[in-house]
Parts: sequence; structure tokens; C-alpha cells
Amino acid sequence: MLKLPKMSLIRDIDKSRLCNRESVVTIGSFDGVHIGHQAILQQVIDKAKSLDSLAVAMTFEPQPQEYFAAETAPPRLMRLREKIEALLDFGMDLVVCLRFNDQLSSLTATEFVQDILVHGVNTRHLIVGDDFRFGCDRKGDFDTLVTMGQDLGFSVQNTQTVEVESQRVSSTLVRQLLHKSDFDQVSKLLGRPFSINGKVTFGQQLGRELGFPTANVNLNRFRAPLTGVYAVWVDIEGIEGRFKGAANVGVRPTIGDIEKPILEVHLLDFDRQIYGQRISVEFVNKIRDEQQFTSLEHLSDSISDDVIMIKQWFASNSV
Repeated sequence: MLKLPKMSLIRDIDKSRLCNRESVVTIGSFDGVHIGHQAILQQVIDKAKSLDSLAVAMTFEPQPQEYFAAETAPPRLMRLREKIEALLDFGMDLVVCLRFNDQLSSLTATEFVQDILVHGVNTRHLIVGDDFRFGCDRKGDFDTLVTMGQDLGFSVQNTQTVEVESQRVSSTLVRQLLHKSDFDQVSKLLGRPFSINGKVTFGQQLGRELGFPTANVNLNRFRAPLTGVYAVWVDIEGIEGRFKGAANVGVRPTIGDIEKPILEVHLLDFDRQIYGQRISVEFVNKIRDEQQFTSLEHLSDSISDDVIMIKQWFASNSV
């Protein structure tokens, strides 16, 4: 029997089997890996243990909505790397990340089941929602899977529904709460505080010129799940402790030099160079919306006010 390491990632598969072991599989975007996703993943893990099979999470990159309409697709709650790490950390044996392209999107429902689920990952048991649709003709649904599974040797199970305060937990609900800056409720749905992670990149040094140097993280997406100025906690790779910060997420309308939003963080009482290091930015309180100012001087004055307000917020909310 072919053994796989506990933490594994497969970016693409062909029509041959990945391994000799059978798999218990779930399919989805898993954006945010919230407590609803976690309940499904636990179903997969428990079933895989009972069947001595691999626990497999299958997702797509880019997401189908992004592939067909990148500029209007819902903003991601997490990067692909964060998602894969979260799925593996939760306990999945294998994450299969299929490249969503013309070839994959042209598969019929039958081809998807036969090529991907059966020959690709050797599915013994599949756990998906009863509203799951697949195939280029969108004719594949839960009943299709049940029928084909009976013929091809795998069983199908519906996912659990998780509710918080009578609301179904979903990535859409998390986005709505982020828009309202309800970070306490977001933490309940995610099972952890909301954060954005990424590598600090070189910018135009404008923040330094204005007196507020920033650590910049490119989000590499057309839309961010939240915009504005925030009080944040920052963890820095390789540096012990966490640091208070003032963060802006947006497109810098006063400068007008970018189309995709970026994350800019001014670390309070911190003067070390961290270019190239990964940071995790936890959002705790919104100060204001992003604004366009008439001059860089007005922008600098506003940032100064923001920093004062954020320091005051931390002082009054110290743990």
C-alpha cells in the first residue's frame, strides 16, 4: 500500500489513481474555513477513520466564480496558502487543489465523477451539500452522485448545517459581518479572530515620507473583504510577541496609483525592517472608512489623527 505523509497537497491530478488507498472526500471553496466548514471536515475525518481511508478536501483555484467573472466575484476571506494550511492543520490527510481552467470547466457531470472522483482520488465515500451542482452542463446534483455512486462503488452523505443565533454559518455571512465590522461575531463564526496574512513587500516609501512607515501586503485580488482604517494586532514571522498597529485596506484614492486593494500597516512603537517577512494582521476595531483627501498634507494629518485614536482605543481596551 502506498503511504502518503500526513500533510499533503496535490495541485493537479490526471486520470490515474493518486494512491492505492480509498478516500472519504468533501468538495467546496472552504473560504475562511469557518465552523460550518469545520463541522463538515470533522465528518470526513470521522468517516475516514472508520473506513481506514484518507480524509480528502477538494477545492479549486481559482474559484469558479473568479474564473468566469474575476472583478465581480465575492472577496476572499483568506489566501489559497492560508486555506490549505488551515485544512491540513484541522486534520485532513490530503488537500486536492484542482486548477479550474477550460479543461476542467468543460467536463460533464459524468466525466467529473469518473475522471476526478473515481479515477482521480479513489472515492469510497463523498460528503457534500444537497445543493451541490457540478459539470459543464450543471446537470450534476446530489441525486446524480447517489445514483452514480451506486454504480461506481462509492456512497454519498449530506453535510451538516451549523447555525449561530439562528443563522446558517456561511462565508457570505462572514463577509456581511466584516462589512459591519462586527469582529466579535466574526470570531464566533470562524472559531478564531479574523486576520489577513502575507509577505511584506517593497512599496513606494510614501508612508515613510509622510512620517508613518508601513508594512505593505499585496492582496492580489480585485476586492478585499473589508476596507478602511483599523486598529490591529500584528504577529511577525521570526519576532517574538505581537505588536499594535494602524492598518489601511484599500486602493489609496488620494494617491490614485493602484486598482487592486492592498493592506498597509503602520506598526506602533516599532522601527525594525521586516521586508520579505510574513506577518499576520488581526483586525480588532474600525476607525473610519477609506477617504480621498485633497492633498498629501491632509492625508498625513488624517493618518496622525488615526494613530492617536488607535492608541487611545488600545489604551482603553488593554487586556
